[in-house]
Amino acid sequence: MTEQSLEHAGVHVLAVNRLNKRYAAVTAVADVSFSVHEGEIVGLLGPNGAGKTTTINMVLGLLEPTSGSVRIGDIDLRQHRERALAQTNFAAVYSAMPGNLTVRQNLRFFALLYDVPRFAARVDALIEEFDLARLVDTKCGLLSSGEQTRVALAKALINDPRLLLLDEPTASLDPSAALTVRERIRALARERRCGILWTSHNMYEVEAVCDRVLFLSHGRVLLEGDPRALPAEHGAKSLEELFIRVAREPLSMPGAVLS
Repeated sequence: MTEQSLEHAGVHVLAVNRLNKRYAAVTAVADVSFSVHEGEIVGLLGPNGAGKTTTINMVLGLLEPTSGSVRIGDIDLRQHRERALAQTNFAAVYSAMPGNLTVRQNLRFFALLYDVPRFAARVDALIEEFDLARLVDTKCGLLSSGEQTRVALAKALINDPRLLLLDEPTASLDPSAALTVRERIRALARERRCGILWTSHNMYEVEAVCDRVLFLSHGRVLLEGDPRALPAEHGAKSLEELFIRVAREPLSMPGAVLS
């Protein structure tokens, strides 16, 4: 963890405890436990099929766990789903905004969906923050990838969430646009003190953004630590090399901790 995340290590916004998801004979997530603290960005890493999206969908309440618990702050998701999810939001490159609505219409719709007080002022503030003024009357289906990403992030902050889940948020962006998005997200964690759970296959991005990372393999947490220190701790030259080794030979990883 960075110095900043250590300072707030006692204040968690997400606590996942022994989470399991099984489909008949197939185990998608196996006994996964982790937390995200206030102001911390945690990378959830692993190859396709490792269990990342299943885990995120359970945190979002879209999938019911077979067993285990998810707490948003001090609220148990299973017992108080509506209260817990009111403190959460989500953005992903594959989760497009309704393309037939304009930018302003989309933001107003989601503000009403989350029952945001003084929603018109909140929408105006986010339009200014994400430099969307010239796009407010443009239908989202006509926006560029970078513009859609900015709108999606504005939507994800509409309810001022304590927990923000970002699934490959820069996957379709050019390097310049991706850098801008990364800087905005770092600022969100620092200034708004929200906790962020981030998935990405871009290891350079992960090193630049994340305070801590979790490597999943076959539905289990295999490794955890600082993305800048973890490779050397496991005899790898870079985070990308470590990622490849986890993907190809997870059972041979030295020091692996299966949660």
